[in-house]
Amino acid sequence: MEDEREFIKKPWDTSREVPHIEDDQSPFKLMKLLKLITLTVTAVLVFGLAVCSKASFLLLITLANEGTKTILSDHKPVALLCIGCSLVASSVLLLLKSVWKACHKTSKLPKCSTAALVLFFEFVVSGGAAILTIAAMPHLDIVSNVAILNSVAVISSLFQVIAQCSANARNRFLVPSIFAFLLILLGYVLFLTLYITKNPADTRTVVWVGLAVGGSFFVSFNWWEGYFQLISKSSGSVFFKNLCQDLTTCQNVLHILSSVLRILVTACVLGAYVPLSKMDWFVLKSISRFETKVIVITVGVQLISSALCHWFGLAACKMHALRRCFILPLYLASLAVLALFVIPVVVYYEQYIKGPNTTTVIDFGGYCDAVVNNRNQSVTGSVFPQLVLDVTQTLCFLGLTKVFDIGILTGSSASLWLGLVLATIHLWQLNVSRIQRTQDLFIRRLYEGAFIEQSLLLNTRFDIQTTGRKKRNRPIETVMVYLCATMWHETYDEMMKIIISMFRLDKYRPKADPKFNDFTFEAHIYFDDAFEHIGRSEDVQLNKYAKNLVEIITAVYRTFTNMNGTLFRRNEPIPDQKILMTPYGGRLIITMPSGNNIVIHFKNKDLIRHKKRWSQVMYLYYLLGFKLMTKFYERWQKGETEVDIRPHIKKDKQNTYILALDGDTDFQPSSVMLLIDRLRMYPRVGAACGRIHPTGSGPTVWFQKFEYAVSHWLQKTAEHVLGCVLCSPGCFSLFRAAALMDDNVMKTYATKSTEASHFIQYDQGEDRWLCTLLLKRGWRVEYNAASDAYTNAPEDFKELFNQRRRWGPSTLGNIVDLLGDTNSISRRNTSVSKLYMLYQLFNILSSILSPATICLLIAGSLNFIFSLNSIGALVLAVIPPAIYLGLCFKLKANTQILIAGILSVMYAFLMLVVTLSIIGSMVEQQTILTPASMFVIVIAGIYIVTALLHPQEFRLLFYGVLYIVCIPSAYLILIIYSMVNMNNVSWGTRETNPTAGAERPAAKAQLTTAEKAKNTLQKFVSCMRCKTCNQREDTTMILEPGQHELEPQNTIVEDVRVPDEEETPMEIIYDVSNQSWVADLQQLSIINDMRLEEDFLEQEEQDFFFELQDKYLKPLDDDKNRKKQIASDLKDLRNKVTFAFFMFNALWLVATLTLQINSDTFAIKIPKITLPYNNTHTYVKVEPIGFMFILGFAFTVVVQFFTMIWHRVYTLIHFVAFLDTEPIKKRTEDQDLYQPGRRDDTVSVTETDITEETYSDYSDSDDDTYERVHPPSSIEATDM
Repeated sequence: MEDEREFIKKPWDTSREVPHIEDDQSPFKLMKLLKLITLTVTAVLVFGLAVCSKASFLLLITLANEGTKTILSDHKPVALLCIGCSLVASSVLLLLKSVWKACHKTSKLPKCSTAALVLFFEFVVSGGAAILTIAAMPHLDIVSNVAILNSVAVISSLFQVIAQCSANARNRFLVPSIFAFLLILLGYVLFLTLYITKNPADTRTVVWVGLAVGGSFFVSFNWWEGYFQLISKSSGSVFFKNLCQDLTTCQNVLHILSSVLRILVTACVLGAYVPLSKMDWFVLKSISRFETKVIVITVGVQLISSALCHWFGLAACKMHALRRCFILPLYLASLAVLALFVIPVVVYYEQYIKGPNTTTVIDFGGYCDAVVNNRNQSVTGSVFPQLVLDVTQTLCFLGLTKVFDIGILTGSSASLWLGLVLATIHLWQLNVSRIQRTQDLFIRRLYEGAFIEQSLLLNTRFDIQTTGRKKRNRPIETVMVYLCATMWHETYDEMMKIIISMFRLDKYRPKADPKFNDFTFEAHIYFDDAFEHIGRSEDVQLNKYAKNLVEIITAVYRTFTNMNGTLFRRNEPIPDQKILMTPYGGRLIITMPSGNNIVIHFKNKDLIRHKKRWSQVMYLYYLLGFKLMTKFYERWQKGETEVDIRPHIKKDKQNTYILALDGDTDFQPSSVMLLIDRLRMYPRVGAACGRIHPTGSGPTVWFQKFEYAVSHWLQKTAEHVLGCVLCSPGCFSLFRAAALMDDNVMKTYATKSTEASHFIQYDQGEDRWLCTLLLKRGWRVEYNAASDAYTNAPEDFKELFNQRRRWGPSTLGNIVDLLGDTNSISRRNTSVSKLYMLYQLFNILSSILSPATICLLIAGSLNFIFSLNSIGALVLAVIPPAIYLGLCFKLKANTQILIAGILSVMYAFLMLVVTLSIIGSMVEQQTILTPASMFVIVIAGIYIVTALLHPQEFRLLFYGVLYIVCIPSAYLILIIYSMVNMNNVSWGTRETNPTAGAERPAAKAQLTTAEKAKNTLQKFVSCMRCKTCNQREDTTMILEPGQHELEPQNTIVEDVRVPDEEETPMEIIYDVSNQSWVADLQQLSIINDMRLEEDFLEQEEQDFFFELQDKYLKPLDDDKNRKKQIASDLKDLRNKVTFAFFMFNALWLVATLTLQINSDTFAIKIPKITLPYNNTHTYVKVEPIGFMFILGFAFTVVVQFFTMIWHRVYTLIHFVAFLDTEPIKKRTEDQDLYQPGRRDDTVSVTETDITEETYSDYSDSDDDTYERVHPPSSIEATDM
């Protein structure tokens, strides 16, 4: 105790300064409420739609009964035709979907035996369904019709018994399956007894009930595939194995064949039954309006409710709400339908016998004779009483005056319903993964409209459950995630964000805990240009940015482990960490509190090529090329064959992911999990990105916040739904190793830029180019709207212009590259169709013509305000941008940006006037049906509704006012600047002047051959020492002759130095002269109570980096002649592109002006309707090109709006599933370790103790010790 008291703080110096760490993994009430509302609505919809589907179908059956009156007896074929439509509706949808897939995806042909077996079962099932519903059920009572549909579980229960008996282990659902089969047989017996004993001499009744039993028995073969696959696993039969493989790989062709067969069989049965029943098809021409209305409404409700019930049922399963939103509502649907039909019959009967006109006691038979049988069709009044009497008519046949008959009917119905329940009781223990794929959850692709709830329940795959403890989910494969961040000149606060995010993820998935087996991770930070020279010597030290990073890690480490929590004692030292010298500079390995590592790679630009793309190439080859493949190479060297190794390599590639990050990215663990879900569930997804939120303050950031929001709300979601995302931003994207290591991806990405277009497409837009390579290889890129990340946006006008100067030309180049290769990409990539590429073509044309469009908008406002003619207004609108265009070719970049700022302010005032002029035009012309007015109203309405669907981002809509006034700056001035300066291939952001005295020393004179040999020998000896020495030897780098000082980052052609192909490899030896940075960093770390121990690279890894540097990452030689040539080529390319770009705009302006001058000849006349919506019989004249362009643009936005809604729904499903599969323990008081340092608006990172992720199938677990995790509070529940 006395020793401890010696190391104390000063009592007057106990105040602390700790990072404010926001951790929003704990759920809050709004998220819980959203989940509750979503699941409640889903359950109600599944139940209600199932009831509507079943009730409307049984009404069609009732209308087809020969004794009912709502549809005349001669017109019964129309009801039978609607029954047939209900049977084949799902087959038609499946046929269309399969044909689409067959046209756009590779489809294999099945074996003849497989096709024959499938078609045989489809023939049996479709024939049974048609016979049951068309020939048999119209002659039965309503109660029997409700009950007989439950009997379609008979074969499923039998298959369950067979599959479970063939399994090696005892299982828990064998007894329920046996009882289900016996109960259904009992229901059949009671049903036959009821009808046959009623009138044994009536052969027609015997035929009807026989067809009903036989038809339902045949229909029950519908779900044979799932049980065959289950039996094949137990039997090991080669036939079953090949059959199941064919069923999986040849689905499209088999679905086309089976759908066509079902439609034909149903049509044949329907076509044959009508004439056999002495009915005529020609009566369809004489159907009354009343009958048409009844039939159309009934069949419409049946078709729509069946499709929606199937969709919402699937959504309930994916949201892990099987019990309350799927199983229970479907169980109750049959009972509700039965009550829905029987209760009105009883009520009408009671009203009749208690009515004033009834003087004697009358039984149900007398009621049928007096009221039901002797009525006529009524085309006036409500149709409901007639339908009730029609339902009563079906019950009159049985009489139901004896308790025995009622008992048999009740027993039959109860037995069949209980049989269905027991046959599907395994669903209560169903294992469902997060965002479960439909084909893995259901046997058949679509539903059965005639028996919707039975088809949904029986269509779910059956899994044998062993006795004893409840079976857990199948173990999922562990994936390895490498977090790879690139840094350069990030500020202290920016680096703090990403380090906190990495420590959060470490706490979320502790490495040492065996419960967390879904994924492991390792963080890598690649720090570009991390060293600076000391004075003019060769000694180097870490620059201030790298030192800041080490200090930040120390501070965050203490905060997460609560080492700052003591009051008087000094801080406890952080566990020892490792520091290494490497061929590219240095490495710092930090082990986070929960066991995961952060590996910081300090890059020396004198040793290895710098800039972001080359850092990415470095980690791709290190993590995927070296770490992933070396272990398999060692196995191959030990004698294993490539045939044996290849499956393991493929598996590791599929289950290895790289999370690309920027040095200022802030994210939550939930965001990473949501991206992992996309790649884990869909093997052909090569990359997935999240919703990027720009952070910062000021008008420039406000503009970007709205711009980012709109682009993600509409553009990103449209790309995801219509095709696939074209660009996954490098600040927060998850890539699959198999995609990156595919042919022509990683290798091509490491290509040195040798042509002018390469510097723009490859280096200025490296993220988009990487996605372009993935798309060309057939990989899909997805967007997950609930996965949020935050990154700093340029706060300065100049920085924003320089950033967009990089993005604009590179985006244009990559999209043009994709469009030029449309045929090849559409054949290889199933997510990219020619129609989707046409959509992208329209988007790029809209972008190209945006300067001319803005000029036309301004000209229109000048015309309205100053009453100028069209030519004068257009000339005035074009003069300022034309002058600015000319100045950009002559002035320096900074001067261009200064002028751009002045013009932006002027145009902002003008845009305010333009907005008011549009409103004034509407008032003056007293109509909203002008193109400009309609366009503004439609766009504004879409943006408002879209914002309402993103409630946590609704505040961004207020920044839309700033966005509107900045439209000329963004789509006219900025485009001119970016196009004219596309030859400037410097980075343009985060650039700083070198520290005084840190200039690189002059290059050494050329070495002689003897000196080279000496250096090589020294390198060999030093490398051998690295393996044996316990003490670190300092190193120095001897430059290869001819390697000159690197250019500053802000030069026009900053990185175009090309190494001489004949140049010998760079020589690197270890010496003490220039590696004082190790001691400096150790000293700095000791001050922060973190001791760094020196460690050494393995010889194999060291050799790898030497070879990697020599082949791909050698610093580029400063070839001045080559540099001048590239600069000249870039200017030539700039001149050609800008000429074509602005020529298109000029032609657009001239064409529009010509049409405006000749408006009497070419104008489109739109009827003028005043604001009270009165037709004035006058017309507004609009020039056709502008009108069609506005119409096309508006159509694009409307398409994006509907795709956004579609995407929101599926994001909500994924989000709710995430809430139900990420439980955490509730916080206890002793877990709130450093609450005194917590602000009111922040949450301590240790507020919750995140525990095991579960993949439980039930979302309705009631364990009080757990809560559900949701994505960060900044992540909207269904955030796009």
